Amino acid sequence: MVQQVTNGIRISVETNFIGTSYHDDRLHFAFNYEVTIENQSNDSVQLLSRYWNIFDSLNHISIVEGAGVVGQKPIIKPSETHAYKSHCLLTSTMGAMSGFYNMVNFTTTKAFKVQIPTFQLLASGALN
Repeated sequence: MVQQVTNGIRISVETNFIGTSYHDDRLHFAFNYEVTIENQSNDSVQLLSRYWNIFDSLNHISIVEGAGVVGQKPIIKPSETHAYKSHCLLTSTMGAMSGFYNMVNFTTTKAFKVQIPTFQLLASGALN
């Protein structure tokens, strides 16, 4: 698990290789990841959007951005957490993801970014 705290918001990420599949007539390596967002600040915040850089060992880079996470724009009160699961497909056995969330602080009404720590995606046996 990797973790990082930005402006009182702790992001923790765990990953799991789930297997291979064919997509667009090409072999892909599938990964699940679970993100836990913990509000360690004194103010309620809301996650508005996300931005991801997805890299694989073949130097393919994908950018994913959009509103919320998995169809939600969670409001997270102080000392509360929000967790969600998602997945990605890579064209190689190794890769990484990083990015940020755009959030708003309800007390100050100011928008801010929360960094998502870089995490590795490794297929079982990829390092053998």
